[in-house]
Formats: sequence, structure tokens, C-alpha cells
Amino acid sequence: MGCDRNCGLITGAVIGAVLAVFGGILMPVGDMLIQKTIKKEVVLEEGTTAFKNWVKTGTEIYRQFWIFDVQNPQEVMMNSSNIQVKQRGPYTYRVRFLAKENITQDPKDNTISFLQPNGAIFEPSLSVGTEADNFTVLNLAVAAAAHIYPNPFVQVVLNSLINKSKSSMFQVRTLRELLWGYTDPFLSLVPYPVTTRVGMFYPYNNTADGVYKVFNGKDSISKVAIIDTYKGKRNLSYWESYCDMVNGTDAASFPPFVEKSQVLQFFSSDICRETCVHFTSSFSICKS
Repeated sequence: MGCDRNCGLITGAVIGAVLAVFGGILMPVGDMLIQKTIKKEVVLEEGTTAFKNWVKTGTEIYRQFWIFDVQNPQEVMMNSSNIQVKQRGPYTYRVRFLAKENITQDPKDNTISFLQPNGAIFEPSLSVGTEADNFTVLNLAVAAAAHIYPNPFVQVVLNSLINKSKSSMFQVRTLRELLWGYTDPFLSLVPYPVTTRVGMFYPYNNTADGVYKVFNGKDSISKVAIIDTYKGKRNLSYWESYCDMVNGTDAASFPPFVEKSQVLQFFSSDICRETCVHFTSSFSICKS
């Protein structure tokens, strides 16, 4: 019995030692294999997992808007009172749901270029109201006319057109009109070849953003999806200093192995500048 017990203990110790050695060897090998697979699959080229998800992102991307609604338009116009506004929002749209187009690989510099079709779908469940909500806002066409055409004679003509079109310094428009465009009655009467359609994001639907040229990661996965140029430029001449540079990704994807200490940079074509996000805390969302 004693021999059997000692033999069992020795056998168990030997097996445990062998398993520990194999574990010590196989764990780094396993990590190497996982890293190798990831490095292969994150490259943006036909046939990889990353390319499929990059062409048409599976992650839902939203854009939210808050509108400042003017509360005292008459007092401002009649008495030059300080303007009072009320912030209303969010109004949420799903964007970046269309597949990228005109995708072209450039093996010389390991980049891939594309156009991003624009489209926006209103999300009522993530919004405080509907696209038909009304807002009192500044009439940009009327407000800008005096500054664009300072000539006194021209201003007399423009004032008559403003009165004829029943326009004023403020106007009431729906959310849909403000964002995606409306035909301005004042501009429609201007006897010059001017655009009569006005909107903060007009035109948007059925247009495309780009051309973007991003790194595909073949030479370094740390550069995957990082923008090399936007419309052929690395600086856009809209902002001063660093803000004017085209940096980061388009925010739809980032290189792998991101650390919490890293600052994620991304470029927004809507404001023509780079911005960034910092990790602050983690959270989870439970759905029943």
C-alpha cells in the first residue's frame, strides 16, 4: 500500500511537471498564433475579416443633433433685446450604413482609397421628437444678404425682395428642413444665379464623402484605417495649426490592440478637422 501510494504521488508529480512545462511552452506559442491570425485578418484587403466589416460596417453609427430654438424673436427684432434660446434634442440619425464605393488598392504605398456614400435615417426611439418638430431660428439668407452685398443700392433691392417674399430675420422651420434643406422664398426672387436651396447639411443624401485614402495595414497593422489623405490633402486650410491636419481614422474603425491609455484620433469631414477621445471608464449595457 505504501509503495502504491508513493508511486501514485510520484507519477502525479511527474505528470503535473510535464503538463506545466508543456503549458509554459504552448501558452506563448498560442499567443503567437493568435497574434499572427489577428495581424493577417485585420489587413484591409479582399478576403480578410476586417475588410468585410470595413466595407460595410456592422456597427451602428449614430449622429445626434441639438437645436437652439429662439424664444423671443419679436423682442430681438423690435427692441434689439438679447436673444433667448432653448436647447432641444437629441434628434438622432443613423449614418454610415451604406457600403463604401470605388475601392482601390495602391500596393506602392500600402493604401486603399474609397468614397463613403452619405445617407441618414431618422431614429425616433433615440430622439425627443420627430422630424416635423418646428424651430424658430435665424434666417441665414436674410441675415447674410447685407454682409455679402454692402452696396446701398443693392441693399435697397434686396430689402424689397425680402418684403415681397414675406421673409424676416427669423423663421420657423422643421427639423427636416433645417438639416436637409428647403427652398428659400427670398433667394427664389433674387435675379441672380444663386442657390435657392438652404440647409445645414444640404446636399447630403445621395451624395458621397471623399475621396479618402487610408493605410491598409500591410506594412504595419498599427496604421490600419488611419487616413493618409482626404480629397488628396493632409491639410485643409480651414483651421490654424494642428487642428487643420487630417489625422486618425474616420471613426468607423481603428487599428487593433488599442490600449486604454491611448488617445483615439479621428477626422470629421463635417467640421473639416481632427478630434480625439480619451478613455474615462468602462460600462456595460444589459438588455432583457
